[in-house]
Amino acid sequence: MALGYLALVLHAHLPFVRHPESDFVLEEEWLFEAITETYVPLLQVFEGLKRDGVDFKMTMSMTPPLVSMLRDELLQDRYDAHLAQLEELIAKEIDRHQHNGHMLYLAEYYANSFSQIRQTWVGYNRDLVGAFKQFLDSGNLDIITCGATHGYLPLMKMYPQAVWSQIKVACEHYEENFGRAPKGIWLPECAYYEGLERMLADAGLRYFLTDGHGILYARPRPRHGSYAPIFTETGVAAFGRDHESSQQVWSSKVGYPGAVEYREFYKDLGWEAEYEYIKPYIMPNGQRKNTGIKYHKITSRDGGLTEKGLYDPYWAREKAAEHAGNFMYNRERQIQNLSGMLQRPPIVVSPYDAELFGHWWYEGPQFIDFLFRKSWYDQGTYDMIHLSEYLQQQPTQQVCRPSQSSWGYKGFHEYWLNDTNAWVYPHLHKAAERMIYLANREPADELEWRALNQAAREVLLAQSSDWAFIMRTGTMVPYAIRRTRSHLLRFNKIYDDILIGKIDSGWLEKVELIDNIFPNINYRTYRTI
Repeated sequence: MALGYLALVLHAHLPFVRHPESDFVLEEEWLFEAITETYVPLLQVFEGLKRDGVDFKMTMSMTPPLVSMLRDELLQDRYDAHLAQLEELIAKEIDRHQHNGHMLYLAEYYANSFSQIRQTWVGYNRDLVGAFKQFLDSGNLDIITCGATHGYLPLMKMYPQAVWSQIKVACEHYEENFGRAPKGIWLPECAYYEGLERMLADAGLRYFLTDGHGILYARPRPRHGSYAPIFTETGVAAFGRDHESSQQVWSSKVGYPGAVEYREFYKDLGWEAEYEYIKPYIMPNGQRKNTGIKYHKITSRDGGLTEKGLYDPYWAREKAAEHAGNFMYNRERQIQNLSGMLQRPPIVVSPYDAELFGHWWYEGPQFIDFLFRKSWYDQGTYDMIHLSEYLQQQPTQQVCRPSQSSWGYKGFHEYWLNDTNAWVYPHLHKAAERMIYLANREPADELEWRALNQAAREVLLAQSSDWAFIMRTGTMVPYAIRRTRSHLLRFNKIYDDILIGKIDSGWLEKVELIDNIFPNINYRTYRTI
């Protein structure tokens, strides 16, 4: 019998970026990079585990914006073109490095990788959501939902209808795509405020994730700390992040991804190659960009980007296996120590952004592969488990009130509300207030019905926490500002047009084409809570 449990949780999310009105928008490549480096490699790991009889268990959120983009035909077509361009470029790289042994080795490695990605992409008929659903149906994945557009819920709580819409629309969208109701929810940015659990319960959700201090500072103090979920007074369970296992992967100073053998993210062919050579594969306006082809390893944690050795996938894979073994060993010792102190089998909850594995940490999917295999074959201290399965096995938990929290800087709301982004909130609050007012209308005709539903979409899209996050990080800030303003401007035009009874049908049709998320949305979700 295992002494405890390890729950690996991946949060798969990207903001809704889709621009049919333009032939090229750089930010659409966020999705294409994640498909190539994270989502397809994860599916390949899952396929290999199933093929080899490893009964892996993992919880994974797939947010509504990500699901919508993965199933969008326009973006699927554009990813086809993106991948074809990569395949063309790497073929040229093979020719270019015919007389450079190690560079040729790397170019051929990338060519083989892109070929396998193409096979997986085509093999699933470009439907990666359906691909992940297969592992949900087989019981290996417990796929959960998130806020409809990843809205930062504690900063909306003065308008409960806005919070409810983020939750309700997400649950409905999940059911449309996965054929069942979600069991759990990854709260956007793991951000919780007291009372939120009542809406989660009303939506039929069984559990949510929060940061560890949201559990540790609960009232009364949980007797098992963050190594067991707590039940809120509504019956919805809260799981807290384990900081010890998180630091081993997340930390920029001591975390695994900083190992010198791993691929260097910041030296990319798009910036390194001669301009005329790389020009067909960068931005149409001639600006350089990342291509995803990177030939160097980290080499030194403290060095700059100039003195970097060449990457070797073989030794990087060996290091990923070593780190997976170390992670397993540490969880064994951790769970052995905890099992002697707690009155029930402890659960170590290890949540991460999915895009860390593959995109930022290129060898991350290999790490996950090795971790599942080693946990299956090489130890008997813990079982890997879904969060929902743990609740089934341990149906009795302490009842507490979680503490307000997030997994952001300093553990609360500062990263999403500061001098870089505070200007957005008066506008978001006003839009929520106006949407609640509109929700009490009955449409006069089909055109007004469409306008009301589009108004709801625009408010949801403006509320995405990604825009405030980007403003704070200082990267791609003009795009985040433009997106926030555009959704608010579109909403306010719809609001004014409805009130004066003159809806611009041609303009509305264009906006419906651009912001086409949640095709079955009902604006009345803003009416009741």
